[in-house]
Amino acid sequence: MKVWTVANQKGGVGKTTTAVSLAGLLAAKGYETLMIDLDPHGSMTSYFGQDPDTVEESVYTLFQSAANKTKISMASVLLRTDVPKLSLLPASTALVSLDRQFGTRVGMGMVISNALKRWGNHFDHVVIDCPPMLGVLLINALAASDRVIVPVQTEFLALKGLERIQHTFDIVRQAHDLPFQEVIVPTMYDRRTRASIDSLKYLQEHHADLLWEMVIPIDTNFREASRVGLPLPLMNPQSRGALAYQALLDDLLEREREASL
Repeated sequence: MKVWTVANQKGGVGKTTTAVSLAGLLAAKGYETLMIDLDPHGSMTSYFGQDPDTVEESVYTLFQSAANKTKISMASVLLRTDVPKLSLLPASTALVSLDRQFGTRVGMGMVISNALKRWGNHFDHVVIDCPPMLGVLLINALAASDRVIVPVQTEFLALKGLERIQHTFDIVRQAHDLPFQEVIVPTMYDRRTRASIDSLKYLQEHHADLLWEMVIPIDTNFREASRVGLPLPLMNPQSRGALAYQALLDDLLEREREASL
């Protein structure tokens, strides 16, 4: 089982779109795939027609169970989507109180990792969508991860967000001795604008060692895909955005193959 986390400490850079697109493509390739929504806003959960305000069992249930030292079954918290081989562990808005309730308890940074160890033989890949802030949820995602995918919108403010998340990675890696590797993915690229061109050039000059060599372009089809609740590569596989995410997935799978040699 491989665990990929999609993270950035700036909102609106394409985290959920990236997580959903990659997970949908993995499922379409025949991999049993689990999506985990760790963002209290629940964008991934809403994408698949669930309401984070009313969902009964969610990732919050896992943290309650860990805090109370009780056991729950995988089937009680996971939802099957309409996409074959694609499951969802939904978010609840109750996650917003997680740091206040459980953040200081010993072991709460390993809840997701421990759950995945129990469920590991059920899934080939796990894709985690993260909140845009440091806290127990992001720590959980990083502790469970083999690889962290960092979507960076190609505009100036998003570059500042990249600096913050990399600083966070350094802190977490030093504190918890975590071996994850990151890949920076330029998103929302519009070759017609100076902002996109200059931002991509900055990434190439300052982050070449971590940068994916292609870009995710602006594509209005992403909005329609979210409306119908399907990953864009499954709804319109020949769209510009879908082809870009297919190229990203191919690259990530190749990296995994090379790492296993």
